Amino acid sequence: MKNSPIRSALFAATLAAVSGTSLASTTVTIGTVNNGDMIRMQELSAAFEQANPDIKLEWVVLEENVLRQRLTTDIATDGGQFDVMTIGMYETPIWGKKGWLKPMDNLPADYDLEDIFPSVRNGLSAEGTLYALPFYSESSMTYYRKDLFEAAGLSMPEQPSWEQMRDFAKALHKPEQDQYGLCLRGKAGWGENMGIVTTLANSFGARWFDEGWKPEFTGEAWTNAIEFYVDVLNKYGPPGVSSNGFNESLALFNSGKCAMWVDATVAGSFVTDTKESVVADKVGFALAPKQVTEKGAGWLWSWALAIPASSDAKDAATEFVTWATSKGYSDLVAEKF
Repeated sequence: MKNSPIRSALFAATLAAVSGTSLASTTVTIGTVNNGDMIRMQELSAAFEQANPDIKLEWVVLEENVLRQRLTTDIATDGGQFDVMTIGMYETPIWGKKGWLKPMDNLPADYDLEDIFPSVRNGLSAEGTLYALPFYSESSMTYYRKDLFEAAGLSMPEQPSWEQMRDFAKALHKPEQDQYGLCLRGKAGWGENMGIVTTLANSFGARWFDEGWKPEFTGEAWTNAIEFYVDVLNKYGPPGVSSNGFNESLALFNSGKCAMWVDATVAGSFVTDTKESVVADKVGFALAPKQVTEKGAGWLWSWALAIPASSDAKDAATEFVTWATSKGYSDLVAEKF
């Protein structure tokens, strides 16, 4: 028996009613870095999906160097693979000015932009327009083992010099005990070892360019800084340091293998977490080391969430980004972790 137009219409209506929820669902693809805070965000995102059943989150979690390559390629080619990108204070103003990012305007009435440090808001803006919301912001600092310092009769000043750090590292370096004097990022990448190299060089008085925009990499300050960095890691760093970025260095410190570590302030919640760190109750804190100047001894960075102009799910992406950077999300992290 042939289907009548009425029977076909009724079948189509029934099918639409049954599958309406799935048809209305919007998928938001998130490209993010594989550090601890982003892993927490992924774990907690079930709460967002429960509150927003019409939005499905799809995660692409990558090592930092790989993430930068993937996101840069996608945004520059208008690829549209991602609806939310985890980027920072370097990319955001450049990509925003090019029109590659959706402006962060028309935010919820209860979203408190004034609660964000002005330096961070400005760093995520171009020509007065905000193009990303900060997931977190950070500087750098010194972490050290108070128990090892006490046993060796050493005292960490409020802000050590890099020369003092070298002396401390020499005294505390005991590779036969799997204990290394100083851990620093050694993995190649401007978001990996260049983060520490740049601030170290700044504290040695080095600059990228002079007043005439001529590169200064062959200057005495750069030479002193790089020689110091290579020498101290070769003598007092862990083996295989050229493979160590933030995550690897954090794992070394948390397992008790680093007497000292200079890195991002955001690591503070992990090195003091008794579930993740065997030295959680033995950690001391000091300012990032200085040398000939205190200027630039600590970096300024923010991992932020941005929405590419190529996204076809901008409204749903905005819902997620405002949730993940809200005070409510911070409260959820405090509750769960």
